[in-house]
Amino acid sequence: MGGSPEPLRALVGDDAWRWSTFRGSRTLVVAARTVTSTVRILECLPALLRGDARVTVVFAHDPTSAFSEGVTDVLHDAGCRVLPWDRLGDIAPDLVLSASENIDVPDGDYPVLVLPHGVGFQKLVPDSRTSRSRLSGAVPDALLDTGRAWLATSHPDQERQLLAAHPKAAGHTLPVGDPCFDELLASRGHADAYKAALGVAAGQRLVLVSSTWGPTSLLGRAPELPARLLAALPCDEYRVAAVLHPNVWSAHGPWQIRTVQAAALDAGLLLVPPVHAWRSALVAADAVVGDHGSVTLYGAALGKPVLLGAYGSDAVPGTAVAHLARTAPRLDLDGDLRAQLAAALREPSTASVSAEVARLAFAEPGRALPRLRAALYRLLGLPEPAGDPPSALVLPPPRAESRDVTSWAVTTSLTDGALPGSGPVVDVRRTPAAVSRADGDTARTYTHLACDEAERDRRLTESASVLTATCPATSAAAARRWAEDVLCRFPGALLAASAVADGDDVLIALRDGRSVLATGCEVTAPGLAAAVVYTCLRAGLPLEAAVTLRLGSLPERQVTVRRASG
Repeated sequence: MGGSPEPLRALVGDDAWRWSTFRGSRTLVVAARTVTSTVRILECLPALLRGDARVTVVFAHDPTSAFSEGVTDVLHDAGCRVLPWDRLGDIAPDLVLSASENIDVPDGDYPVLVLPHGVGFQKLVPDSRTSRSRLSGAVPDALLDTGRAWLATSHPDQERQLLAAHPKAAGHTLPVGDPCFDELLASRGHADAYKAALGVAAGQRLVLVSSTWGPTSLLGRAPELPARLLAALPCDEYRVAAVLHPNVWSAHGPWQIRTVQAAALDAGLLLVPPVHAWRSALVAADAVVGDHGSVTLYGAALGKPVLLGAYGSDAVPGTAVAHLARTAPRLDLDGDLRAQLAAALREPSTASVSAEVARLAFAEPGRALPRLRAALYRLLGLPEPAGDPPSALVLPPPRAESRDVTSWAVTTSLTDGALPGSGPVVDVRRTPAAVSRADGDTARTYTHLACDEAERDRRLTESASVLTATCPATSAAAARRWAEDVLCRFPGALLAASAVADGDDVLIALRDGRSVLATGCEVTAPGLAAAVVYTCLRAGLPLEAAVTLRLGSLPERQVTVRRASG
């Protein structure tokens, strides 16, 4: 974050009307204090004010938060006109809308509507005004004393919790629901499309790592977890994505995050940006490894299998997330990560846990936007626009930062086919070499290091037994020439493999001058064909063979290996 130009300044002052095109009768000020709270407003406000020129919207940037970095970037990217917070006194707003409760609102007689920027009041956070902690989401007593604050909630239990902690909020809560959860529900049928947008192949499982902010968060306690998951989960069967709380991005910056997660990014981690995309990425996920943050709770309420990798003392007892902590399995960071994920994915009790979490966190889902619009216009003193009330829309496809994996630690084994005459079976397990080096052979397995020619770490390339071409060759002859050249340049390699563009073959050249063609593997993954040939050579099988390729739980493939002519 940072580096973007400042958003355009809003027209303010007594004579601003002289330059205005839209002559709104009401002024709505949006308090933009943190990325999290600003994004939450931007995600729901367009639906609330759709087509209504009666309301002039001004975004007031409050830079006093420890997590204010990145707010102006978000506002600029959204095309918002912005008023510095210290000039709020230059206008007379009819309503201030905020998803950050910790704001110092200037004196006035206008109401302040505060939306939650997560799921309820489930976390204790440092109080910027004192050395103590406070309940996240609850406005200061000083604002409650004025009678101007209105607090939106998504569940009656949240109202009771709020009143127990802040009795002065009595009569000033608005049960509206959760627009974000409604959008997640509306988008559930698009999970496969969202996976495809992230580059997750058919048959692959997407594991989403979700971390809130602070030292008790998942990344605060185990920053190496994404890399460890990528090392434990075969890359042909799994992809791993990470959703980090915007406060992590704001406090540490993208450079620091990319540096800490460098090995994971080299291993194919999908790093989801902090604005907007996390929602559709969560819908796409097959499982969530999380903590006491809201994203984990949203995932559980959607029916995703959840493993808790951390649960901090800053989580509030008696909340929906506390119930999740009692019912969701904990991730043993020192245990077999792959086995724990596999168990979570086949756990049949997920549905009952999901239903209870959703019941405790969200009341009457699907009605949040109409209720919120009604509350907004009531506080503005305007009748609602004519026409149908707003409804939750399907989320746009997600995007994520990722890097191509260019080296793999490969473990293979060879067994006889289940049926007489069915031929041998080669089991292949690949993990990115950036996080997992190839171990030595065992009595039943063969291991090797495979590198794509695009690998930037020359130490890996020089140590590789198998080298692969990044792009398919135009013909088998061109593939053979490429293989001969790369084997000459890297004398430690035993095989070189290149897909052939004019067919579905992969040419594999051996150091002794022989070459074979393998049919049945994806031409986009010549390393799989090379793994089959490597295993056959190590086992002493003839190079002309029909082999079953097995990649864990993925469908088996029939691979035919034959000698290349010429």
